[in-house]
Amino acid sequence: MKTRTTRKDKVSIITLGCSKNMVDSEVMSGQLMANDINVVHENPKLDHNIVIVNTCGFIDKAKEESINTILEQVELKRQGRLEKVYVTGCLSERYRENLETEIPEVDAYFGTMELPRLLKHFEADYKAELVGERMLATPAHYAYLKISEGCNRTCSFCAIPLMRGKHVSRPQEELVEEARRLVRAGVKEIMLIAQELTYYGLDIYKKRALPDLMNALADIEGLEWIRLHYAYPSKFPMEILDVMASRDNICKYLDMPLQHASDPMLSAMKRQITRAEMDALIADIRARIPEICLRTTLIAGFPGETREDVESLKDFLAQHRFDRVGVFTYSHEEDTTAHGLEDTLSQEEKEARAQEIMDFQQDISLEKNMEKVGRVMKVIVDRREAGRYLGRTEFDSVEVDNEVIIRSGRKLSIGEFVEVRITKAYDYDLEGEVV
Repeated sequence: MKTRTTRKDKVSIITLGCSKNMVDSEVMSGQLMANDINVVHENPKLDHNIVIVNTCGFIDKAKEESINTILEQVELKRQGRLEKVYVTGCLSERYRENLETEIPEVDAYFGTMELPRLLKHFEADYKAELVGERMLATPAHYAYLKISEGCNRTCSFCAIPLMRGKHVSRPQEELVEEARRLVRAGVKEIMLIAQELTYYGLDIYKKRALPDLMNALADIEGLEWIRLHYAYPSKFPMEILDVMASRDNICKYLDMPLQHASDPMLSAMKRQITRAEMDALIADIRARIPEICLRTTLIAGFPGETREDVESLKDFLAQHRFDRVGVFTYSHEEDTTAHGLEDTLSQEEKEARAQEIMDFQQDISLEKNMEKVGRVMKVIVDRREAGRYLGRTEFDSVEVDNEVIIRSGRKLSIGEFVEVRITKAYDYDLEGEVV
Protein backbone atom coordinates (compact mmCIF):
# COMPACT_ATOMS: atom_id res chain seq x y z
CA MET A 1 0.00 0.00 0.00
CA LYS A 2 1.37 3.41 -0.98
CA THR A 3 1.98 5.69 1.96
CA ARG A 4 1.79 9.46 1.73
CA THR A 5 5.17 11.17 1.82
CA THR A 6 5.99 13.99 4.22
CA ARG A 7 7.07 16.33 1.42
CA LYS A 8 5.16 19.51 0.87
CA ASP A 9 2.41 19.35 -1.74
CA LYS A 10 3.19 20.72 -5.18
CA VAL A 11 0.27 21.40 -7.51
CA SER A 12 0.34 21.49 -11.31
CA ILE A 13 -2.59 23.14 -13.09
CA ILE A 14 -3.37 21.98 -16.63
CA THR A 15 -5.51 24.47 -18.55
CA LEU A 16 -7.56 23.48 -21.60
CA GLY A 17 -9.74 25.61 -23.83
CA CYS A 18 -9.99 29.36 -24.15
CA SER A 19 -8.22 32.37 -22.67
CA LYS A 20 -11.08 32.82 -20.19
CA ASN A 21 -10.17 29.42 -18.74
CA MET A 22 -6.54 30.52 -18.57
CA VAL A 23 -7.51 33.51 -16.44
CA ASP A 24 -9.47 31.21 -14.12
CA SER A 25 -6.37 29.05 -13.72
CA GLU A 26 -4.24 32.12 -13.01
CA VAL A 27 -6.66 33.25 -10.30
CA MET A 28 -6.70 29.73 -8.85
CA SER A 29 -2.90 29.76 -8.76
CA GLY A 30 -2.89 33.10 -6.99
CA GLN A 31 -5.24 31.80 -4.31
CA LEU A 32 -3.17 28.66 -3.77
CA MET A 33 0.04 30.68 -3.52
CA ALA A 34 -1.56 33.03 -1.00
CA ASN A 35 -2.31 29.96 1.11
CA ASP A 36 1.37 28.94 0.97
CA ILE A 37 0.77 26.09 -1.45
CA ASN A 38 3.42 25.45 -4.11
CA VAL A 39 1.75 25.71 -7.53
CA VAL A 40 2.91 25.82 -11.16
CA HIS A 41 1.22 25.94 -14.56
CA GLU A 42 1.65 22.67 -16.48
CA ASN A 43 4.78 21.75 -14.53
CA PRO A 44 7.50 20.61 -16.97
CA LYS A 45 9.62 19.10 -14.18
CA LEU A 46 6.88 16.60 -13.32
CA ASP A 47 7.86 16.75 -9.64
CA HIS A 48 4.33 17.59 -8.45
CA ASN A 49 2.05 15.26 -6.52
CA ILE A 50 -1.32 16.90 -7.22
CA VAL A 51 -2.94 17.88 -10.54
CA ILE A 52 -5.87 20.16 -11.22
CA VAL A 53 -7.29 19.83 -14.75
CA ASN A 54 -9.22 22.94 -15.81
CA THR A 55 -11.42 21.57 -18.57
CA CYS A 56 -13.22 22.90 -21.64
CA GLY A 57 -16.65 21.65 -22.64
CA PHE A 58 -17.45 23.94 -25.56
CA ILE A 59 -17.41 21.63 -28.60
CA ASP A 60 -16.84 17.92 -29.23
CA LYS A 61 -13.10 18.21 -29.92
CA ALA A 62 -12.56 20.23 -26.76
CA LYS A 63 -14.56 17.75 -24.70
CA GLU A 64 -12.56 14.85 -26.13
CA GLU A 65 -9.28 16.60 -25.29
CA SER A 66 -10.46 17.27 -21.75
CA ILE A 67 -11.54 13.67 -21.17
CA ASN A 68 -8.28 12.31 -22.59
CA THR A 69 -6.29 14.62 -20.32
CA ILE A 70 -8.26 13.50 -17.27
CA LEU A 71 -7.67 9.85 -18.17
CA GLU A 72 -3.93 10.48 -18.61
CA GLN A 73 -3.71 12.02 -15.14
CA VAL A 74 -5.78 9.22 -13.59
CA GLU A 75 -3.36 6.71 -15.11
CA LEU A 76 -0.43 8.56 -13.52
CA LYS A 77 -2.26 8.34 -10.19
CA ARG A 78 -2.80 4.60 -10.71
CA GLN A 79 0.95 4.23 -11.30
CA GLY A 80 1.65 6.00 -8.01
CA ARG A 81 3.14 9.09 -9.67
CA LEU A 82 0.33 11.34 -8.43
CA GLU A 83 -1.53 11.45 -5.14
CA LYS A 84 -4.55 13.52 -6.12
CA VAL A 85 -6.35 14.44 -9.33
CA TYR A 86 -8.95 17.23 -9.25
CA VAL A 87 -11.09 18.38 -12.18
CA THR A 88 -12.73 21.77 -12.62
CA GLY A 89 -13.95 24.00 -15.45
CA CYS A 90 -16.69 23.88 -18.07
CA LEU A 91 -16.76 20.14 -18.76
CA SER A 92 -16.99 19.42 -15.05
CA GLU A 93 -19.74 22.02 -14.63
CA ARG A 94 -21.83 20.54 -17.40
CA TYR A 95 -21.22 16.80 -17.07
CA ARG A 96 -20.22 16.31 -13.43
CA GLU A 97 -22.62 13.43 -12.69
CA ASN A 98 -21.58 11.55 -15.83
CA LEU A 99 -17.90 12.11 -15.10
CA GLU A 100 -18.23 10.97 -11.50
CA THR A 101 -19.78 7.74 -12.78
CA GLU A 102 -17.43 7.16 -15.70
CA ILE A 103 -14.13 8.31 -14.12
CA PRO A 104 -14.56 7.75 -10.36
CA GLU A 105 -10.77 7.72 -9.80
CA VAL A 106 -10.80 11.54 -9.84
CA ASP A 107 -10.69 12.75 -6.24
CA ALA A 108 -13.20 15.57 -6.73
CA TYR A 109 -15.01 17.47 -9.46
CA PHE A 110 -15.79 21.20 -9.29
CA GLY A 111 -17.90 23.58 -11.35
CA THR A 112 -16.83 26.86 -12.90
CA MET A 113 -17.79 28.93 -9.83
CA GLU A 114 -16.57 26.60 -7.09
CA LEU A 115 -13.05 27.87 -6.40
CA PRO A 116 -13.74 28.31 -2.65
CA ARG A 117 -14.90 24.67 -2.42
CA LEU A 118 -11.82 23.50 -4.32
CA LEU A 119 -9.56 25.40 -1.93
CA LYS A 120 -11.18 23.62 1.02
CA HIS A 121 -9.67 20.37 -0.31
CA PHE A 122 -6.26 21.97 0.34
CA GLU A 123 -7.37 23.15 3.79
CA ALA A 124 -7.08 26.63 2.29
CA ASP A 125 -9.38 29.63 2.49
CA TYR A 126 -10.61 31.80 -0.36
CA LYS A 127 -9.07 35.23 0.16
CA ALA A 128 -11.49 37.85 -1.16
CA GLU A 129 -8.89 40.57 -0.74
CA LEU A 130 -6.87 38.91 -3.53
CA VAL A 131 -9.50 39.58 -6.20
CA GLY A 132 -7.62 40.29 -9.42
CA GLU A 133 -4.27 38.96 -8.23
CA ARG A 134 -3.00 36.11 -10.35
CA MET A 135 0.03 34.03 -11.18
CA LEU A 136 0.35 34.55 -14.92
CA ALA A 137 0.49 31.53 -17.20
CA THR A 138 1.39 33.79 -20.12
CA PRO A 139 4.80 35.38 -20.80
CA ALA A 140 5.37 38.35 -18.50
CA HIS A 141 4.76 41.03 -21.14
CA TYR A 142 1.10 40.30 -21.93
CA ALA A 143 -1.99 39.18 -20.05
CA TYR A 144 -5.71 38.64 -20.47
CA LEU A 145 -8.22 40.71 -18.49
CA LYS A 146 -11.62 39.06 -18.08
CA ILE A 147 -14.13 41.88 -17.69
CA SER A 148 -17.27 39.79 -17.21
CA GLU A 149 -18.52 36.26 -16.75
CA GLY A 150 -21.33 34.41 -18.52
CA CYS A 151 -23.63 35.47 -21.35
CA ASN A 152 -27.25 36.56 -21.82
CA ARG A 153 -27.33 35.86 -25.56
CA THR A 154 -29.45 32.97 -26.84
CA CYS A 155 -27.45 31.73 -29.83
CA SER A 156 -28.92 28.37 -30.73
CA PHE A 157 -25.59 26.55 -31.07
CA CYS A 158 -23.92 27.76 -27.87
CA ALA A 159 -23.77 25.98 -24.53
CA ILE A 160 -21.74 28.67 -22.74
CA PRO A 161 -24.72 30.02 -20.72
CA LEU A 162 -25.30 26.47 -19.46
CA MET A 163 -21.73 26.31 -18.15
CA ARG A 164 -21.04 29.94 -17.21
CA GLY A 165 -24.45 31.34 -16.36
CA LYS A 166 -25.86 34.79 -17.05
CA HIS A 167 -23.75 37.84 -17.83
CA VAL A 168 -22.10 39.41 -14.77
CA SER A 169 -19.86 42.46 -15.25
CA ARG A 170 -16.93 43.19 -12.98
CA PRO A 171 -16.79 46.73 -11.52
CA GLN A 172 -14.66 49.15 -13.51
CA GLU A 173 -12.62 50.18 -10.46
CA GLU A 174 -11.68 46.55 -9.80
CA LEU A 175 -10.60 46.01 -13.41
CA VAL A 176 -8.52 49.19 -13.52
CA GLU A 177 -6.74 48.25 -10.30
CA GLU A 178 -6.05 44.75 -11.62
CA ALA A 179 -4.65 46.24 -14.83
CA ARG A 180 -2.42 48.58 -12.83
CA ARG A 181 -1.04 45.62 -10.87
CA LEU A 182 -0.34 43.77 -14.11
CA VAL A 183 1.51 46.75 -15.57
CA ARG A 184 3.57 47.13 -12.39
CA ALA A 185 4.52 43.46 -12.81
CA GLY A 186 5.82 44.11 -16.33
CA VAL A 187 2.76 43.55 -18.54
CA LYS A 188 2.73 45.83 -21.60
CA GLU A 189 -0.27 44.43 -23.50
CA ILE A 190 -3.67 43.59 -22.06
CA MET A 191 -6.34 41.71 -24.00
CA LEU A 192 -9.90 42.35 -22.85
CA ILE A 193 -11.92 39.15 -22.93
CA ALA A 194 -15.48 38.14 -22.11
CA GLN A 195 -18.07 35.95 -23.68
CA GLU A 196 -19.63 39.20 -24.92
CA LEU A 197 -17.56 42.38 -24.53
CA THR A 198 -20.15 44.87 -25.75
CA TYR A 199 -22.66 43.84 -23.05
CA TYR A 200 -20.24 45.06 -20.38
CA GLY A 201 -21.85 47.30 -17.77
CA LEU A 202 -25.52 46.81 -18.63
CA ASP A 203 -26.13 44.83 -15.45
CA ILE A 204 -24.34 47.12 -12.98
CA TYR A 205 -24.32 50.52 -14.71
CA LYS A 206 -27.55 50.16 -16.75
CA LYS A 207 -25.66 51.17 -19.89
CA ARG A 208 -23.05 49.73 -22.25
CA ALA A 209 -19.96 50.88 -20.36
CA LEU A 210 -17.15 49.36 -22.42
CA PRO A 211 -16.13 52.78 -23.85
CA ASP A 212 -15.77 54.14 -20.30
CA LEU A 213 -13.67 51.15 -19.28
CA MET A 214 -11.45 51.50 -22.36
CA ASN A 215 -10.77 55.15 -21.57
CA ALA A 216 -9.96 54.36 -17.93
CA LEU A 217 -7.55 51.58 -18.93
CA ALA A 218 -5.94 53.74 -21.62
CA ASP A 219 -5.03 56.26 -18.91
CA ILE A 220 -2.76 53.72 -17.16
CA GLU A 221 0.85 54.78 -17.60
CA GLY A 222 3.03 52.05 -19.08
CA LEU A 223 0.14 50.13 -20.70
CA GLU A 224 1.23 50.13 -24.34
CA TRP A 225 -1.48 48.04 -26.02
CA ILE A 226 -5.12 47.27 -25.19
CA ARG A 227 -6.85 44.74 -27.43
CA LEU A 228 -10.56 43.84 -27.75
CA HIS A 229 -11.77 40.23 -28.10
CA TYR A 230 -15.25 38.80 -28.68
CA ALA A 231 -17.57 41.66 -29.56
CA TYR A 232 -21.14 40.76 -30.54
CA PRO A 233 -22.34 42.46 -33.75
CA SER A 234 -26.02 43.01 -32.91
CA LYS A 235 -26.60 46.47 -31.37
CA PHE A 236 -22.86 47.11 -31.50
CA PRO A 237 -22.03 50.29 -29.51
CA MET A 238 -20.26 52.52 -32.04
CA GLU A 239 -18.82 54.63 -29.22
CA ILE A 240 -16.20 51.90 -28.89
CA LEU A 241 -14.74 53.08 -32.19
CA ASP A 242 -14.59 56.70 -31.07
CA VAL A 243 -12.45 55.69 -28.10
CA MET A 244 -10.32 53.38 -30.26
CA ALA A 245 -9.67 56.20 -32.72
CA SER A 246 -8.77 58.72 -30.02
CA ARG A 247 -6.43 56.61 -27.85
CA ASP A 248 -3.01 55.62 -29.20
CA ASN A 249 -2.61 52.62 -26.90
CA ILE A 250 -5.86 50.94 -27.94
CA CYS A 251 -5.04 48.63 -30.83
CA LYS A 252 -6.92 49.19 -34.05
CA TYR A 253 -8.11 45.61 -33.77
CA LEU A 254 -11.55 44.10 -33.23
CA ASP A 255 -12.41 40.43 -32.80
CA MET A 256 -16.09 40.09 -33.77
CA PRO A 257 -17.33 36.50 -34.23
CA LEU A 258 -20.07 36.64 -36.90
CA GLN A 259 -20.59 32.85 -37.26
CA HIS A 260 -22.21 33.02 -40.72
CA ALA A 261 -23.39 35.37 -43.47
CA SER A 262 -26.41 33.59 -44.94
CA ASP A 263 -29.73 34.95 -43.63
CA PRO A 264 -31.29 31.47 -43.21
CA MET A 265 -28.28 30.38 -41.17
CA LEU A 266 -28.17 33.59 -39.12
CA SER A 267 -31.85 33.15 -38.31
CA ALA A 268 -31.44 29.48 -37.37
CA MET A 269 -28.45 30.39 -35.20
CA LYS A 270 -30.57 33.09 -33.47
CA ARG A 271 -27.90 35.72 -34.09
CA GLN A 272 -30.37 38.67 -33.98
CA ILE A 273 -28.82 40.23 -37.09
CA THR A 274 -29.14 39.98 -40.88
CA ARG A 275 -26.59 39.92 -43.68
CA ALA A 276 -27.58 43.45 -44.72
CA GLU A 277 -27.15 44.71 -41.16
CA MET A 278 -23.71 43.09 -40.93
CA ASP A 279 -22.73 44.64 -44.27
CA ALA A 280 -23.74 48.07 -42.98
CA LEU A 281 -21.98 47.58 -39.65
CA ILE A 282 -18.68 46.53 -41.24
CA ALA A 283 -18.84 49.43 -43.70
CA ASP A 284 -19.46 51.84 -40.82
CA ILE A 285 -16.60 50.41 -38.75
CA ARG A 286 -14.15 50.72 -41.63
CA ALA A 287 -15.37 54.22 -42.49
CA ARG A 288 -14.60 55.34 -38.95
CA ILE A 289 -11.28 53.52 -38.63
CA PRO A 290 -10.00 52.66 -42.13
CA GLU A 291 -6.86 50.92 -40.84
CA ILE A 292 -8.70 48.65 -38.39
CA CYS A 293 -7.94 44.92 -38.37
CA LEU A 294 -11.16 42.90 -38.30
CA ARG A 295 -11.04 39.32 -37.08
CA THR A 296 -14.06 37.04 -37.24
CA THR A 297 -14.98 33.44 -36.51
CA LEU A 298 -17.34 31.31 -38.60
CA ILE A 299 -19.19 28.02 -38.20
CA ALA A 300 -19.29 25.46 -41.01
CA GLY A 301 -21.87 22.69 -41.22
CA PHE A 302 -24.71 24.08 -39.10
CA PRO A 303 -27.91 22.00 -39.45
CA GLY A 304 -29.66 22.82 -42.71
CA GLU A 305 -26.64 24.53 -44.28
CA THR A 306 -26.82 24.23 -48.06
CA ARG A 307 -24.27 24.75 -50.81
CA GLU A 308 -26.00 28.08 -51.46
CA ASP A 309 -25.29 29.08 -47.85
CA VAL A 310 -21.61 28.17 -48.24
CA GLU A 311 -21.35 30.22 -51.44
CA SER A 312 -23.07 33.13 -49.69
CA LEU A 313 -20.45 32.95 -46.95
CA LYS A 314 -17.59 32.97 -49.46
CA ASP A 315 -19.19 35.94 -51.22
CA PHE A 316 -19.31 37.71 -47.86
CA LEU A 317 -15.59 37.06 -47.32
CA ALA A 318 -14.77 38.34 -50.80
CA GLN A 319 -16.84 41.46 -50.20
CA HIS A 320 -15.39 42.42 -46.83
CA ARG A 321 -11.88 40.96 -47.02
CA PHE A 322 -11.44 40.27 -43.33
CA ASP A 323 -7.89 40.46 -42.04
CA ARG A 324 -8.22 37.35 -39.88
CA VAL A 325 -10.71 34.47 -40.06
CA GLY A 326 -11.12 31.32 -38.00
CA VAL A 327 -13.54 28.50 -38.85
CA PHE A 328 -15.05 25.88 -36.53
CA THR A 329 -17.13 22.90 -37.54
CA TYR A 330 -20.58 22.77 -35.97
CA SER A 331 -20.85 20.66 -32.83
CA HIS A 332 -24.28 19.27 -31.89
CA GLU A 333 -24.60 20.28 -28.22
CA GLU A 334 -27.16 18.86 -25.81
CA ASP A 335 -29.65 21.30 -24.24
CA THR A 336 -29.03 24.00 -26.86
CA THR A 337 -31.98 24.96 -29.06
CA ALA A 338 -30.09 23.83 -32.18
CA HIS A 339 -29.94 20.32 -30.72
CA GLY A 340 -33.57 19.92 -31.76
CA LEU A 341 -32.53 20.39 -35.40
CA GLU A 342 -31.49 17.36 -37.42
CA ASP A 343 -27.71 17.23 -37.73
CA THR A 344 -27.64 15.79 -41.24
CA LEU A 345 -24.09 16.62 -42.35
CA SER A 346 -21.31 14.15 -41.64
CA GLN A 347 -18.24 15.31 -39.75
CA GLU A 348 -16.24 14.76 -42.93
CA GLU A 349 -18.53 17.10 -44.88
CA LYS A 350 -18.38 19.73 -42.12
CA GLU A 351 -14.59 19.61 -42.14
CA ALA A 352 -14.50 19.77 -45.94
CA ARG A 353 -16.65 22.90 -45.88
CA ALA A 354 -14.50 24.47 -43.17
CA GLN A 355 -11.39 23.78 -45.24
CA GLU A 356 -13.05 25.18 -48.36
CA ILE A 357 -13.78 28.43 -46.52
CA MET A 358 -10.26 28.63 -45.10
CA ASP A 359 -8.73 27.96 -48.53
CA PHE A 360 -10.83 30.80 -49.92
CA GLN A 361 -9.72 33.13 -47.13
CA GLN A 362 -6.05 32.13 -47.52
CA ASP A 363 -5.74 34.04 -50.80
CA ILE A 364 -7.29 37.12 -49.19
CA SER A 365 -4.90 36.83 -46.24
CA LEU A 366 -1.87 36.70 -48.56
CA GLU A 367 -3.08 39.72 -50.51
CA LYS A 368 -3.62 41.69 -47.29
CA ASN A 369 -0.14 40.75 -46.06
CA MET A 370 1.46 41.70 -49.36
CA GLU A 371 0.05 45.21 -48.88
CA LYS A 372 2.26 45.57 -45.79
CA VAL A 373 5.57 44.93 -47.57
CA GLY A 374 7.72 48.04 -47.35
CA ARG A 375 5.87 49.46 -44.35
CA VAL A 376 7.59 50.14 -41.02
CA MET A 377 5.46 48.72 -38.21
CA LYS A 378 5.63 48.67 -34.43
CA VAL A 379 6.20 45.08 -33.30
CA ILE A 380 6.29 43.50 -29.84
CA VAL A 381 8.90 40.75 -29.42
CA ASP A 382 7.16 37.64 -28.09
CA ARG A 383 9.90 35.02 -28.06
CA ARG A 384 13.13 33.71 -29.54
CA GLU A 385 12.86 30.40 -31.34
CA ALA A 386 15.26 28.47 -33.60
CA GLY A 387 17.71 31.36 -33.59
CA ARG A 388 15.21 34.00 -34.64
CA TYR A 389 12.86 36.45 -32.96
CA LEU A 390 9.09 36.25 -33.38
CA GLY A 391 6.69 39.07 -32.63
CA ARG A 392 3.35 40.70 -33.51
CA THR A 393 2.00 43.98 -34.79
CA GLU A 394 -0.95 45.75 -33.18
CA PHE A 395 -3.09 43.97 -35.79
CA ASP A 396 -2.29 40.51 -34.42
CA SER A 397 -3.33 38.80 -31.22
CA VAL A 398 -1.56 35.97 -29.44
CA GLU A 399 -1.64 32.47 -30.96
CA VAL A 400 -4.59 33.02 -33.31
CA ASP A 401 -3.11 35.61 -35.70
CA ASN A 402 -0.06 36.39 -37.82
CA GLU A 403 3.46 36.56 -36.47
CA VAL A 404 6.37 38.66 -37.65
CA ILE A 405 9.72 36.95 -38.19
CA ILE A 406 12.18 39.61 -37.01
CA ARG A 407 15.74 39.94 -38.28
CA SER A 408 17.93 42.04 -36.05
CA GLY A 409 21.61 42.96 -35.87
CA ARG A 410 21.39 43.36 -32.11
CA LYS A 411 20.06 41.32 -29.24
CA LEU A 412 16.40 41.95 -28.54
CA SER A 413 14.56 41.59 -25.24
CA ILE A 414 11.34 39.62 -24.90
CA GLY A 415 8.52 42.14 -24.47
CA GLU A 416 10.47 44.91 -26.20
CA PHE A 417 8.81 47.06 -28.87
CA VAL A 418 10.81 47.54 -32.07
CA GLU A 419 10.21 49.24 -35.40
CA VAL A 420 10.34 46.64 -38.17
CA ARG A 421 10.38 47.22 -41.93
CA ILE A 422 8.34 44.43 -43.55
CA THR A 423 10.33 42.78 -46.35
CA LYS A 424 8.38 39.56 -47.06
CA ALA A 425 4.80 38.38 -46.82
CA TYR A 426 3.44 34.85 -46.48
CA ASP A 427 -0.12 33.53 -46.25
CA TYR A 428 -0.30 34.02 -42.51
CA ASP A 429 3.00 35.59 -41.44
CA LEU A 430 5.27 38.51 -42.19
CA GLU A 431 9.05 38.92 -42.17
CA GLY A 432 11.08 42.05 -41.62
CA GLU A 433 14.17 43.72 -40.25
CA VAL A 434 14.59 46.06 -37.31
CA VAL A 435 15.00 49.64 -38.45
